[in-house]
Amino acid sequence: MPLNQPQGYSNMESPYGNAAYSSSQWLEKEQSRSRRSKWIVIGSLVAVIGLIAIGVGVGVTVAKNNKSSGGSSSSSSSSKSGNSSSAGVVTQTDASDPSTFQLDARLKKSFYGIAYTPEGSQLPECGNSLEDVITDIQLLSQLTDQIRLYGADCNQTALVLEAIKQTKVNMSVWLGNYPVPTDPAPYERQRDAIIDALKTYGADHVAGITVGNEFMLNYLNANGGTVPNSDIGNAGAQLLISNITDMRTSVAALSLDKTIPIGTADAGSYFNNEVLAAVDYGMSNIHAWFANVSIDQSAGWVNEFFQETNVAVAKTLANNPEMFIAETGWPTASKDAGNENNGPSIASEPNLQIFLDTFVCPANTNGTKYFFFEYFDEEWKDAQFGGVEGHWGLFYANRTLKDITIPSC
Repeated sequence: MPLNQPQGYSNMESPYGNAAYSSSQWLEKEQSRSRRSKWIVIGSLVAVIGLIAIGVGVGVTVAKNNKSSGGSSSSSSSSKSGNSSSAGVVTQTDASDPSTFQLDARLKKSFYGIAYTPEGSQLPECGNSLEDVITDIQLLSQLTDQIRLYGADCNQTALVLEAIKQTKVNMSVWLGNYPVPTDPAPYERQRDAIIDALKTYGADHVAGITVGNEFMLNYLNANGGTVPNSDIGNAGAQLLISNITDMRTSVAALSLDKTIPIGTADAGSYFNNEVLAAVDYGMSNIHAWFANVSIDQSAGWVNEFFQETNVAVAKTLANNPEMFIAETGWPTASKDAGNENNGPSIASEPNLQIFLDTFVCPANTNGTKYFFFEYFDEEWKDAQFGGVEGHWGLFYANRTLKDITIPSC
C-alpha cells in the first residue's frame, strides 16, 4: 500500500471488520504520543539551557560519572542519586566479575530483539549507573542477543557498551540518536556521544545507528500535516535526511573495521519515501493497542500491517531498505481506570501473555525482525503521562519478572 495514504491503520480495518478499529482513533492516539514526545524534548532544551547558565560541564565517558548534556527529557521519578536500584537482582558467583552471573531458568532467548532505555537516562537528572546497566544486560542477554536504544543522552551508549564488555555476553546494540526538527543541538550532542563511544569501544557490538524516532510524525503534527509524502512531509524529510547523512559521514570518518548501517524509526504509517531512500533500514512502531485491536487479533494484525504498509513499500524503492518492527507489545496496567482498555481488550498481564504466545514464535518462524516493547516498566512515563505509558515491560521497574511465561522458540 502506498505511503501517501497514512490515515492511521485504515488499511487494516477491513480484514477485522470492526468499526471500532478506526484510523481516526489510532491517529488521535499517535498524535497524543507525539505531543508527549514534543514536551519531553522541550524539557530537555530548558534543562540544557539551565545547565549552561550555571556553567556545569557534563562528560561523555563512564569515567565522568555517566553524564551527558542532552537528548529527550523528563522529570524522572526513577533517578537514583547515585544509588543502584538493581542490587541483588542477579546473582554472581564472583561479585567482582559481572560475567559470572547465574542464569534464571524462567528466561529464554526467544526474542529477536528488545527495546531498552537504561533507567535514569532522562535530563536533567541523568541518574543512570553502570551497575544498573550491567544488571540489565545480564537479564536481557538471557532473552535476546539484540537490543535497540532510542537516544544517546546521559552517556547511555558508552554505559551499554561497557556493560556488554564486562558481562562478556553475545549482544548487539542498535544505537539511537533522537533529533528534533526545531533545534540541531540535540542531534549534534548525541552524534558526538556516539562517536566518542565508537572510538572507545569499536563497532564489534554495534549493529546499526537509528537516527530519529517518530521524527516525521512529530514534524507533521507540529506543522499541520498528516501525509508524510506531501510538501509538508518532504520539508521535514530534508531535515531528517541531513542528520542521517551527517551521521553516516561522521561514522565513516572513523575508518572502523566494518560499515555500520544507518537507519531511522517512525510510526508505522508515517514513513517518508525520500527518507527511506536515504537509509539502510527502517524501523516501524506498530501497536495493536493504539489501533483498538482486540488481543486475540493483535499478533496477526501487527504482522499484516507491517507486511502491507512497510515491507511492501520498501521493496518498491531502489535501495530496498531492510524493514524491522521497532516496537510492538501489550501494556499490563493503567495508572487510571479511564485508560485501562483500548475498547475491545484490557491492559493486563494475561493479555500480555496472549500477545507473547501468539506473536513471538510465529514472528521468529516467518523471519520478521522485531524489537519487543519493552524490557521493563518506566516509572517516569507513568508519573508524567499516566495511562498505560509506564506499563509495557516484561519486567516491573524493579526488574522483577511479571506474572508471565517467556515463550520457548
